[in-house]
Amino acid sequence: MARAPLLQLNGISLTFGGEPVFDDLSLIVQPGDRVALVGRNGSGKSTLMKVMAGLVEPDRGERIVAPGTSVGYMEQEPEMAGFATLGDYAAANLDPGEMYRVEMAGEGLKFDPARPVETASGGERRRAALARLMAEAPELMLLDEPTNHLDIEAIGWLEETLRSTRRAYVVISHDRAFLRELTRATLWIDRGMVRRQEEGFGGFEAWRDRVWEEEDTQRHKLDRKIRAEARWAVEGISARRKRNQGRVRALQALRAERAAQIKRQGVAAMALDSGPTSGRKVIEAHDITKSYGEKLILRPFSLRVMRGERVAFVGPNGVGKTTLLKLLMGEIPPDTGRVTHGSNLVPAVFDQARARLDPEMTLWESLTGDAEMRVSGQADQVLVRGQPRHVVGYLKDFLFDERQARAPVKSLSGGEKARLLLARIMARESNLLVLDEPTNDLDIETLDLLQELLDDYDGTVLLVSHDRDFLDRVATTTIAMEGDGRAVTYAGGWSDYMAQRGDKTLATTKDPAKTDIKTPKLKKGKPDAPRLSFTEKHRLGELPAVIARLEAEIDRLEGLLSDPDLFTREPVKFRRATEALGQRQAALAAAEEEWLMLAEKAEG
Repeated sequence: MARAPLLQLNGISLTFGGEPVFDDLSLIVQPGDRVALVGRNGSGKSTLMKVMAGLVEPDRGERIVAPGTSVGYMEQEPEMAGFATLGDYAAANLDPGEMYRVEMAGEGLKFDPARPVETASGGERRRAALARLMAEAPELMLLDEPTNHLDIEAIGWLEETLRSTRRAYVVISHDRAFLRELTRATLWIDRGMVRRQEEGFGGFEAWRDRVWEEEDTQRHKLDRKIRAEARWAVEGISARRKRNQGRVRALQALRAERAAQIKRQGVAAMALDSGPTSGRKVIEAHDITKSYGEKLILRPFSLRVMRGERVAFVGPNGVGKTTLLKLLMGEIPPDTGRVTHGSNLVPAVFDQARARLDPEMTLWESLTGDAEMRVSGQADQVLVRGQPRHVVGYLKDFLFDERQARAPVKSLSGGEKARLLLARIMARESNLLVLDEPTNDLDIETLDLLQELLDDYDGTVLLVSHDRDFLDRVATTTIAMEGDGRAVTYAGGWSDYMAQRGDKTLATTKDPAKTDIKTPKLKKGKPDAPRLSFTEKHRLGELPAVIARLEAEIDRLEGLLSDPDLFTREPVKFRRATEALGQRQAALAAAEEEWLMLAEKAEG
């Protein structure tokens, strides 16, 4: 017998500030659903999730929750007044004696339940809110950007936990790898409409492009029909005025239909200018070390960064990635060793804490108050890569509207703050980009554009990120901070690092001795046959996609290098492509060998 839906929204309409967010929206969440909720920044994803949680009352429509169904929502900015510690907040709705659930989640998500609320950072508060939801385990979990402020190991723990649960969940995230791994259906918010596809996020972009292509075709047909009817009206309406008023009204209806069609939001018009060419050697570190008191951050470490490289820094939160970045940039001195910079460096920095944005300033002031962007005597102009631009026009390039220009920075969402900081960075010339967690809060389309810009950027990039997909797309070298002061250099991006390291899956903080996941039983009659662990079985299933991705990247790079004039025309791009091709070929060989080994083991 079919089970009743956990949650239904029927005919939901909602308006904020005179602007409609949703109109006549309906959706259903079934038991066991694993749904990605996707859409552009500002499309209403978080608002819709709050409606689903019952925290925002719609203007019209109804929210129906099945009797006895509990719905849990991970708050982005949890209210912790009245709680002494993060653990007290996370365990507030649990029965006495169930604190162990919070402690287990705290271990996986890397937050201390004993941390006093008043000293906790925003990231720790969000992890406590996520731990509270995971510990309560409601029948329907609503997760709004759960991977923000998590490092890769904690993301791996969360993936494993959600993969093994029988609870339904709807998740908002810009982490492609996370969504591909976990979701089986997709809800797409686009211009106030919600569409559903019974396929996980892996098929979203192809589906989105098909929908948009069909829209463009229909719009083109409608435009042609309007032009034809308008021609008829101009050429012959006077002779047929009385008999053809219906056709005139039909033309008016066509024009009204066309005017009512909501234009798709464009992609931010971001651009990078690499400015003057730096020296061939950008940064050289020789046996540098760093400690704070008894805490060892970095053992003797050496690195040479050459012009055009994309160097990624990965590792758990608190391991010292940002500290190493500051050591390499000369912002803090090493305890021992030395760091030297090449000639003619012009750096631009995107900081994780968005500290270069004053929350009390308006967006206008954030641009015009920057000394490097100020145009003398022009209060409404900013200097963008050497050319004066009107403030509002430049803000529109980054998808801000005119009304936001005079709004304070503190009113912006996380994604909007990231775009504003990118607007400041991209207004100036640079040949060294330092990007500390640039992918947090950016929507998928903006991430795609940022990746393309970095691909075409002739300068050097130093990057800290926990977004595995973005690392794979951008990085040519990965520095892994592996704890206990160890920093190890690997060629390529995240997948290349994992292959070279020999890991079969992403390491998590789960203790194998405590896991409740059982390995497959051996077939009778073969007591001594080798068997795959759960993680090996999962790795065997994902390797074909890894191999296909590497083959596609190799084909793209070989196509690029087939241009006989590339070496003389763009020597930096030629060298980068050649290095990347070698790295991808090595990673492909390792992945194919790993698949063969696991396949043979699976066959016994």
